[in-house]
Amino acid sequence: MSEKKNSMSSQRKKAGKDFFQGRFISLDFFKRNAKYIVFVVLMALAYIANKFMYQSGVQELITLKTELADAQTDLVNSSAKYNSMILESEMTKLMRERHIDLCAPMEPPYQLTSEN
Repeated sequence: MSEKKNSMSSQRKKAGKDFFQGRFISLDFFKRNAKYIVFVVLMALAYIANKFMYQSGVQELITLKTELADAQTDLVNSSAKYNSMILESEMTKLMRERHIDLCAPMEPPYQLTSEN
C-alpha cells in the first residue's frame, strides 16, 4: 500500500516537473489527438472568419443608412427649392432679373364654361 502511495506521489512530482519544463504536451500527444486538434483549429478559424464577415456587414449597413439619411435630406432640400421656384411670384422675379421680355398672363388661355 505504501508502495502505491510512493509511486503515485512520484508520478505527480514527475507530471509537475514535466509541466514546468515544457514536456507536458509531447509529440505523442499530438499524434494521438491530431484529428481533434485540426478540428478545433478549423473551428477557431471559421469563428474568426464569421465574426469578421458579420462586422463587415454591420459596418456596411451603418454606412448605407448614413448615405440614405443624407440622400433623404438632399431630396427634401431640392423639393423645397423647386417648390419655391415654381411659384408665380418667383417666376416673375426671375424674368425681371434675367431681362426676359415675357410677362405672366393676367387672363387664362381659355375660358372654362359649365354645361349647366
